Amino acid sequence: MSFKQLRIFKYFSFIIFGLIIINSSFVIAQDDVDSTALEVVDSLTLELQPQPATNVVAKDTPNDEGGSIIVSWDLSADDHAGGKVTQYKVFRAMVIDGEVGEYQQVGENTAGAVSYQDGNVDNDFQYVYKVQVVNSFYDENAELKEFFSESKISEPVSSSPQWFRMYTINTLIGVALLCFFIIFYINQASKGKDLFIRKLAGMEAVHEAVGRATEMGRKIFYVSGLGDMDNMQTIASMTILGRVSELAAEYDTYLDVPVCRSLVMVTAKEVVKEAYSKAGRPDSFKEDQVHYITDDQFGYAAAVDGMFVREKPATIFFMGQFFAESLILAETGNSIGAIQIAGTAMPSQLPFFVAACDYTLIGEELFAASSYLSKEPKLLGSLKGQDIGKGVILVALIIGMLLETFNIWNFSSLFSVIN
Repeated sequence: MSFKQLRIFKYFSFIIFGLIIINSSFVIAQDDVDSTALEVVDSLTLELQPQPATNVVAKDTPNDEGGSIIVSWDLSADDHAGGKVTQYKVFRAMVIDGEVGEYQQVGENTAGAVSYQDGNVDNDFQYVYKVQVVNSFYDENAELKEFFSESKISEPVSSSPQWFRMYTINTLIGVALLCFFIIFYINQASKGKDLFIRKLAGMEAVHEAVGRATEMGRKIFYVSGLGDMDNMQTIASMTILGRVSELAAEYDTYLDVPVCRSLVMVTAKEVVKEAYSKAGRPDSFKEDQVHYITDDQFGYAAAVDGMFVREKPATIFFMGQFFAESLILAETGNSIGAIQIAGTAMPSQLPFFVAACDYTLIGEELFAASSYLSKEPKLLGSLKGQDIGKGVILVALIIGMLLETFNIWNFSSLFSVIN
């Protein structure tokens, strides 16, 4: 190698060596920068990351039909006023053959909450849960930031149905008492004991109303309302119709029963026919005494009003379910001077009957009237038993009110409502 070539090689060697030294210095400096940045990020995470929830416990929800698990936990140490906790997220995984599957979020709760009810589980599988404590906020660039920590995994748990819901034991006691009272008084009535039933002015006036029609030689109209035979008011009305029909047969007074439902017509015919037979006047019954008009509400009201005006009955009974036609019917009957006895359990129609009729059975009185008139032991015993049951409830309310007022005992806890 010539002297000139040796000098060129020497220069290149110095240049390469210099570049290596410069690059090494840059890498070292870059590593220092990255290390410093990582330390800053770790420090920020530690500062904003909340402490995890502890003591995570999953257990079957008590007093239910299964399909539900309650997850509870102790609050994060950072869950306090001005703390770093914004919410808790609950994650669930299925356990199959001892292997834990993939976790999925099943719910969340706000800061300060210590439980969550997972109502979407299968009774045939086991599950494990973990709780994620979240600190979420928006930074100066309106970007959502989230820092979180996770709890330890709970023990495996499965849901199952229970035979009894213990929190409804008060209902069981109430039903048992009511059944006892009803059975007791039915037994008393069957033995012939005279049970006191408050007099119903409307039912006491039935004899007077039928007698007045007999003296005047005019018809009696019985209107059973718009309800069909699946309505309790209509069923109660049929019982009262039986008693009115029997009196009409005894006094030999014509009874007219216009109806607006085909099933009511069939039932009413049988009731009236049986009542006439019971009164010893089966030949006095006429098939057209009970007749169908129309299912249309106001068509029925117009037709019945027309019969009222043309035939001017002495007595009119309105017993059953009524709607807007109640005042139309009652005012027409009032305008012709008829004695009117009404009864309905429709609160919105009661004021019209009270204003336009001579006697009105209000609400439960309509149902009690059937027992009042028939004197049948089962009906009387049931009515008396229910009244005693209501009395017990009333006494319990008064006692509870006094205890709660004077803070003697938390009586209301016995009647808590649980959804």
